This record gives sequence, structure tokens and C-alpha cells, in this order.
Amino acid sequence: MTCLQSDGIFIGKSDDGSGSNQYLPLKWGNRHGLIAGATGTGKTVTLQVLTEGFSRAGVPVFLADAKGDLSGLCRTSDMQDFLTKRASKIGFAEEYQGASFPAVFWDLFGEQGHPVRTTISEIGPLLLSRMLELNDTQEGVMNIAFRVADEQGLLLLDLKDLRALLSVVNEQRKEISAVYGNVSPQSIGAIQRALLRLEDQGAGKFFGEPALDLRDFMRTDHTGRGMVNILAADKLMNSPRLYGTFLLWMLSELFEELPEAGDADRPKLVFFFDEAHLLFDDAPKALLEKVEQVVRLIRSKGVGVFFVTQSPDDIPDSVLGQLGNRIQHALRAFTPKQQKAIRLAAQTYRPNPAFEVEDVITTLGVGEALVSTLEKKGQPSIVERTLIRPPSSKLGPVSRAERKQVLNDSTLGAKYDKTVDNESAYEILQERAEKAAKAAEKAEAAEAAKPKKAPARRSNRQSVGEAAVKSLTRAVSSSFGRSIAKALLRGILGALKR
Repeated sequence: MTCLQSDGIFIGKSDDGSGSNQYLPLKWGNRHGLIAGATGTGKTVTLQVLTEGFSRAGVPVFLADAKGDLSGLCRTSDMQDFLTKRASKIGFAEEYQGASFPAVFWDLFGEQGHPVRTTISEIGPLLLSRMLELNDTQEGVMNIAFRVADEQGLLLLDLKDLRALLSVVNEQRKEISAVYGNVSPQSIGAIQRALLRLEDQGAGKFFGEPALDLRDFMRTDHTGRGMVNILAADKLMNSPRLYGTFLLWMLSELFEELPEAGDADRPKLVFFFDEAHLLFDDAPKALLEKVEQVVRLIRSKGVGVFFVTQSPDDIPDSVLGQLGNRIQHALRAFTPKQQKAIRLAAQTYRPNPAFEVEDVITTLGVGEALVSTLEKKGQPSIVERTLIRPPSSKLGPVSRAERKQVLNDSTLGAKYDKTVDNESAYEILQERAEKAAKAAEKAEAAEAAKPKKAPARRSNRQSVGEAAVKSLTRAVSSSFGRSIAKALLRGILGALKR
């Protein structure tokens, strides 16, 4: 019989002869963690076990379901023989019971869950440039576009707002370049093409309103269990930049919005980042610095981040060093690179005199792992070879009907399922362009109605007002709709009022 702790998550039992229970103390759940191992070694089950433990303790969880396997958290385990045998083997048979957990399904594409949306303004130029795979020059132009929007009070909600703004920046690039730096039509064109590619991947549904309120991730059910927020990511994996950028945006927003938590007995929210290498692959230095900063500081807000990946070397050292709780499943040693990764992984653990970590990593069976969590005053525990406990919820995905039932029962459908198109930059620029065009036509008609005078010699040089009207006309008739810069309009409309 296993004596379970109320202040920790039971992970499993050591199978190296000591027979000690392995726990993740809730107090250190915000000190982040790593679940690593080759494909098929049991990472998903370990993630499921930790999710159940946090939910039982009243801690909401967010996780990305890369393969669709984690939707089973909302249904009770079928208690297959191999699960009950595992429970008996670790002395957990009497306590082991099936259980379902309160789940909410989300989906950036709105197909398998409630839509997840944010606005262009909220995601910002750095993350948006990363999502669009822009080079440094193009990212600089994106920053200029955002600065123009901020100074002119233009709210950027969706992709059509950004396109209208880019059209304005292109039309007025000479004036804007004189103030902010060079803006070339080639860079504008590259950004517009990248937007088109992003929209073809379905990302257009991600931008708009109602935007996600992150407090809806941090709820408990009527029994006090933490809600399990499951993001359908199987389709999202085909757009790795979108996936990585979205999850980093979520972390950044949590860091900005949440107050300091101080020393608490459990986290406010735990965030599981599956396929974590997608965040770091080919990431520019500025983005890596941002990830490191957010991971380092967000724990003070009571948020724990667990990275799930195949090998620890998928995570930069600056981030890896901040992950205090580690569960290492088997790694393969077929190539020199893999052998080096195993040596490096072994060096990160507090040694156990009973075995050599480097040797054990390659011999772990499915469902076995090396476990080291923080204990006492926050120091790492001695690494233990551990047999992971079986989950209480269903292994594998639920049916479409079961998923639909969970969505129908959710109270968040009325808030998020219907798109709202509020007035923003596109509509404002279009309305102003129409008013300016009508004013220009009226002025021309008034001029034409005046008595004709003898022709006088006139300079071929255009006045500022004439140049502005012509620029306005070009903007109104452009292929991107009748969007124009507010700065130009302000000058024209001000002149018309005088």
C-alpha cells in the first residue's frame, strides 16, 4: 500500500531496490520542469500523470495536445490489465481508481475546440515577425508600421487591419522614411507575401475578436479541481512557427497580467509546452533572450512551465538551467550526436551511488524514467530510477462525439465561438479616405464654378496641398482598398476646415 502525500504529486516508485515513492512537491511546481525522452518511451503518460496531479490539487493546467492523445483526460480510465498490473507492481493497487478531469478544448482554427484569438496589436511586432519568418530589415519595417499605428491611434485587430496599414506605409514611404528610417517597397511586398502564406495556413482565424481572456484558463470546477485546458495542436504542428510563437505569446501575456505571487504552497497555473524544440529552432537572439527572461521571471507570478521534448539538448542552456524538476525517459545512442546528448543529460543530475546515470538512460524501459525534483529548500533530489504510475484518466483520444459533448457543456462557447468584427484600423482608414475624397471632389467643383480669369503664368511645382490630394487619390484607388495614413488625412482635413 502506498502512503500518498497531500502536498505533492505521486509520480511513481523507485525500482532500483530502494522502493521509495517519488513526488513532485506542489510548492516547487512553479520552478519549471523538463520531460524528455525518445519517441515511444512514455513522455505522454508522464505528462498525463502530472496534469492529473495538478488538477486534483486545484491547479489549472494548459497543455498542447500534439498528437490528440491527451483528450482522454476528460474521461475515466478503462483500467486495462497492464495499468492495474503496473499499479500493483508499485504498491498502488488499493489507491488506484479511474477518474475523469474537468477539461476545456481549445483550437486556434476553431475546429476541435473553442477558438483562440488575439489581436495584431497584442501580439506585437517582435513575435509577429518571428511568425512571418521575416529578416532583420523586414522586421525593422514591421516595427515602423506598428509605431505609425500607435502614434495615429489605429487599432490593429486582424490581418485586414495590418494590410491596410502596410498599404498606407507603402504609399507614404518617403515621408515615413524621413522620420523613422528607410522603408522600401521590396520589404513591404515581402511582408505582404508572408501574410498571405500565414493566412493560407489558417492563421487568419487566430487574429481578431473576441480576444482570449487568459483568466479563462485559470479556473476551477465546482469541486475545486483545476481546469485542464487542452489545445488541439495536431494540425498546428504543420505550422511550427505559429505554434511556437503562440505559446510564447501566452507566456508573455501571463507574465504581464499576473501579479506577484510570493511564496505559495502551489502554482496558480502550470503550462506544458510539448514539442518544445519548435520554439527554439532557428530562433533569433532577441527571441531567445525573451524566452529566457520570461521563463526566469514568470515563476514569481506563480506559473510553472514544463518543456516536453525528445532530448535535453533541444533546450538552450540558458533555459535548461532554470528547469528544477526533471523526468528523463530513455534516450537512444545510435549516433555520436546522440551519445554526446546522453553524456550532457547525465551531468545535469545529482548523482545516485547505486548506478551510473549515463549507462541507465539508454536501458530504461517504456514507462521508466530518471526522476529528480526539488525538495526541502529547493535543492535537487538525488536522481532515482522510477517506474511511472498509471494515469487515472483514459489513455488515448476521445471520440468526436465525446469531444463535442464536452464543448456543448462548456460555458465558454457563448463568449468565444462567434467572431466579432469591431471597428478598427481598416474601417477607420476606409471611412476617412471616403470623406477626404468627397471633400476633394467638392473643392474641385467649387473651383470649377468660379468665374474664369485670364490665364496667368503658373509654376509647374505642386503645392503641398495639391501633392497631398494626389497622394490621397492614389491611396483611395489602390488595390488594397481605400486606406490612407492618418497623418496625411489630418493635414488635408485640417486645411479644408480652415
